[in-house]
Amino acid sequence: MTKLNSQQQAAIKITDHPLLVLAGAGSGKTRVITEKIAYLVKTGIPARHIAAMTFTNKAAREMKSRVESLLDSQQSRGLRISTFHSLGLDILRKEYKVLGYKADITLFDESDKRELLKSLMSQHLNSEDSEDLARYSGQIGQWKNAFVTVEQAMMQTDEPLAVLLYQHYHRQLKAYNAVDFDDLILLPALLFRQSPPTLEKWQHKIRYILVDEYQDTNVSQYQLLRLLAGGLGKFTVVGDDDQSIYAWRGASAQNLAQLQHDYPRLQVIKLEQNYRSMRRILRVANHLIAVNPHVFEKRLWSELGEGDKLRVLAHKNEQAEAQQVVSEIIHHKFRHGGQHRDYAILYRGNHQARLFESCLRENNLPYFISGSKSFFSYGEVKDVLSYLRLFVNQDDDAAFLRVVNTPRREIGTTTLETLGSYANERHISLFSACFELGLTQKLPEKAIERLQHFCDWTAKTAEQLQQDNSFTVLDTFIAEVGYEQWLRENAKSKETFERQWKNVGELTGWLKRIAHAETVETEKSLSAVVSKMLLMDILERQEEAEAGDQVSLMTLHAAKGLEFLHVFLIGMEENLLPHQNCIEAESIEEERRLLYVGITRAQRSCTFSYCTHRKRYGEISEAAPSRFLAELPEDDLEWTNKKPLDSAVIKEQGRANLSQLKTMLS
Repeated sequence: MTKLNSQQQAAIKITDHPLLVLAGAGSGKTRVITEKIAYLVKTGIPARHIAAMTFTNKAAREMKSRVESLLDSQQSRGLRISTFHSLGLDILRKEYKVLGYKADITLFDESDKRELLKSLMSQHLNSEDSEDLARYSGQIGQWKNAFVTVEQAMMQTDEPLAVLLYQHYHRQLKAYNAVDFDDLILLPALLFRQSPPTLEKWQHKIRYILVDEYQDTNVSQYQLLRLLAGGLGKFTVVGDDDQSIYAWRGASAQNLAQLQHDYPRLQVIKLEQNYRSMRRILRVANHLIAVNPHVFEKRLWSELGEGDKLRVLAHKNEQAEAQQVVSEIIHHKFRHGGQHRDYAILYRGNHQARLFESCLRENNLPYFISGSKSFFSYGEVKDVLSYLRLFVNQDDDAAFLRVVNTPRREIGTTTLETLGSYANERHISLFSACFELGLTQKLPEKAIERLQHFCDWTAKTAEQLQQDNSFTVLDTFIAEVGYEQWLRENAKSKETFERQWKNVGELTGWLKRIAHAETVETEKSLSAVVSKMLLMDILERQEEAEAGDQVSLMTLHAAKGLEFLHVFLIGMEENLLPHQNCIEAESIEEERRLLYVGITRAQRSCTFSYCTHRKRYGEISEAAPSRFLAELPEDDLEWTNKKPLDSAVIKEQGRANLSQLKTMLS
């Protein structure tokens, strides 16, 4: 702790008051959390009674790795470092009876949710409109994140159709013994409010809570934290209201202010020393964010030196913007050395990346674009996971529909539509409906035989999986259904088949490793492993693979938590940043925070770029520079395109381009 600054040390040592640590960008907040965990353990709180919460698996892994370097295996035994949603899943799996669920709850991902809502819309709203589906899905998610139950939503009159859908959706999920991603927070919080004995049990289990990225919590997450922490408030939350950029998915910066109201004994410590950026970068960021109103005031500062002025580049159109930014990277790298990974191009919307990809390819520069395909999104991976979901919970209709005819079992669309209608009328699952006598009045004998044969095999395999802890049945059932041959026959090429089959092997190997991992107090049953993997799927779709030595292209939202030596912030125009939707919704403050996040990703240099004209909806229109450029301190900016380049710079850029050309030719 001697290497920590005085504010960091104070944040670690305060344990008898609820504590809010306002941690500015690059101020070492993760180190404070990990050092505090070690401090708590060494001063008498057993690790098994400590829980550290964050928002991504990547952040949890990093935190766990750092703690392991501070504590030995005995000291850290039982320590919980996980996402909020992993904690919620654990609570639901242990307390399902109190909530009125059966064991082996299934977790629905976004596609499962959409499919169920689509079916319910067709039944109850006589609609299949995709825009309505997206709107209703979003509204239901917002209600859950805002801690609004079906009963509370029914009291609202402004969205009657959405309320009706929420009601049917909730009932149907319960019938499937399933929950969605947002339920992982909402249901445990409701459980603790409604069952004091259950809450007391978990308060005894978790006696001190630490929360990272606290500004990203939504209302339901705050309620869960408040209930677990109890009246004494045995917690430390670390966050930065200036980096609250997720209001669109339910995050509430008001949770920072709410702490003061709910916990009068709250202490606040500010971490303002930045260990990442040059002073001039921080001065520009401070000047920008000061325009926003604040509950807590803070100003970042650094001892890393003054640094160069932040440059502003103007271009006639988006093609010129892409070409010049890529040229700037080539020139800068030629002049200063370094690696491709030192550079990041950040933008407001994914559509802005296309031209930069083309220019980077043309100039033979390696690049990594954020948002690459998740392992879990591959069809073959979803197929195997759907089989496992069905083995765990035969009432999982989404899984049933995905695999009942994969590989083909001569169970056609008409058969499944009839089965679905019958199951809806009877308010039972598709699996259960296959064995009802009434179905014989709806379907021919051959169709029922095929359905029942599939269901019998499913039940038999599920029983084998429950009895066999070695997970060898995984390989057996894949062989039994002839999945390898089916992939081979349906693949577009030999290479495609080999990639798909490799993914299946990777998945089954991964499942076996998870099941056999030597962890404390961890269930190893199939249902536990499948639930963990489904949650991992949902969470890791929001995370990115390592970029390697490549120029990074990503949205400002995706850049949060990262840092780069040199940052280019492109599209600094009205209607792009700030975005048109946010201008219309008068949510400019969050857009300003988004730019603040972008600026504070930069360690050594930051360059802004805008166009005077840009193509929109197929037509070229005039673009105005972003209002945020006018809010930056003029003395710290260099408007590069407003003055001619001197001859030395032109010659140097020529040498850089010649060197790049030689590389391409070789």
